[in-house]
Amino acid sequence: MNVQVWIAILVGLAAMIDDLKRRQIANWIPLCALAAGFGWQIGQSGLNGLLYAVIGTVTGFSVFLIFYLLGGMGGGDVKLMAGFGALLGFHQLLWAAFFAAGVGGIIAVGVLGVRAVRRALRSTGGAAPKEDVGQDSIPYAPAIALGVWLSMAAKI
Repeated sequence: MNVQVWIAILVGLAAMIDDLKRRQIANWIPLCALAAGFGWQIGQSGLNGLLYAVIGTVTGFSVFLIFYLLGGMGGGDVKLMAGFGALLGFHQLLWAAFFAAGVGGIIAVGVLGVRAVRRALRSTGGAAPKEDVGQDSIPYAPAIALGVWLSMAAKI
């Protein structure tokens, strides 16, 4: 495994842990991805690498911006994808976003299924844990990290 893969693993794990624990992604996580991505790209390709990182960052930011503006995604998710964009570059980032969307859909269906079972148990008088208020959102950092990792494993 090369440095790029290790950066993606570490940033993805940090984002997942933070998002699952606090339901938000601390700004230092996408910032680390951004800095490491620029360093990686410039180290690999010089000035062309700088261009790859800039285009990847803008693409990563733009990919999920519409979902943020519509209220379906948090700002941390958008910034995380921008950071991964710097690391991956334009082409691989699009595949990562595609995989993240698929994984996110699977996670959403699973979460909705669990919530439906909990509601059904509660309505029948069964013992179901009480849902926390404010847990309506679904953390998306796991889907983003898995999408990035899948795109790197597939090397598309």
